Amino acid sequence: MNKKVLIYRYNSICEPFVIRALQSLGVHVDEVTEAITNKDMSTKEEMLLVSNKLTVNRYDAVYSINFYPVISEVCRIYKVPYICQTVDCPVFELYSHSIKNECNRIFLFDYAQYLEFQPKNPDCIFYLPLAADVEHYDSVIKTITPADKHFASDVAFVGSLYSEKSPYSKAELSPHLRGYLDGVANAQLKVYGYNFLREVLTQNMVDEYKKNPDFYNFPEKSDKNEIAFLADGILGYRVAELERERLLGLLSEYFNVDLYTASDTTNLPKVHNRGTATTLTEMPKIFHLSKINLNFTIKPIRTGLPLRIWDIMGCGGFVLTNYQEEIAEYFEVGKDIAVFGSEEELIEKTRYYLEHEAERAAIARNGYMKVREYHTWEKRMELVLETVFGQI
Repeated sequence: MNKKVLIYRYNSICEPFVIRALQSLGVHVDEVTEAITNKDMSTKEEMLLVSNKLTVNRYDAVYSINFYPVISEVCRIYKVPYICQTVDCPVFELYSHSIKNECNRIFLFDYAQYLEFQPKNPDCIFYLPLAADVEHYDSVIKTITPADKHFASDVAFVGSLYSEKSPYSKAELSPHLRGYLDGVANAQLKVYGYNFLREVLTQNMVDEYKKNPDFYNFPEKSDKNEIAFLADGILGYRVAELERERLLGLLSEYFNVDLYTASDTTNLPKVHNRGTATTLTEMPKIFHLSKINLNFTIKPIRTGLPLRIWDIMGCGGFVLTNYQEEIAEYFEVGKDIAVFGSEEELIEKTRYYLEHEAERAAIARNGYMKVREYHTWEKRMELVLETVFGQI
């Protein structure tokens, strides 16, 4: 495809995957990379970086991972399509009034996220699940040698415990509100497949909580959905923190559990803290060599499949994940992927699949084949280009 796309980068782990996919489809890619190293860039600086590029070059589109209202505004002025793809949830920038710009081509990976925002710009917002860069992962896995055997685990989890990402514990709250929110978080812990956090919060609770400095300051030109922020940006992370510590602690009572994280694991004495793993080179080896790879989806991802599921399966790894509504859209449970819906089922299935090697290997193989065939970044970017430019 004879198209030229400018990619605004901020160091998302998905950016290299998208760039490789676009280039393989014949798209010429230029990059704006200043935000990778400068995390304190102002909105005006972001605007100038993109507008300067559009002034001196002709581009068929500008692309970014997640939504940048300022880029949308620049593209509106220059009459250039702005393509963005969410890989995270929540993305509070989507509440900006800039979401309504006609230049936008916004692709959301979580169907609940899509249903929430699509009515704001029905012709310009689309649903698109995430993917795996299978070609890259294959190239890493081919390099595995006996020296890499330390990456093999019975049960492995790669990710944050959210203790450092959750501001809830430090918030100053009345005993009444703290007690209520603790109760809500603990109740949500027990429910798999449905996020009710927004439904049990009121504006009065928001008004008390937002006296804390960590509360998101919605821009002036935005739909200020403060209940969504308290539910997803505060309580959603708190539930993730409680859930990950609880489930990993439970599993470590019965099995050998290896955790790759930068988080504090003091409260998990029986979990083996293996430190961090590099995303593009070590993580694929862990996923491929470990018997069981765990996925715990954070609650703000209400129905969708997080990147971690696609990555594990794209590496030929066996994945045991919490239930998510969209799993059945893409995979057959028990054939391509293993799913748990309670703490008891997590323990039971971990034990079962550790003891049934042939079945475990077959599921990992089936999942890998399905992702390789239907769910690569190249397949996704083909759909993006068709949506934006017509048939390719």
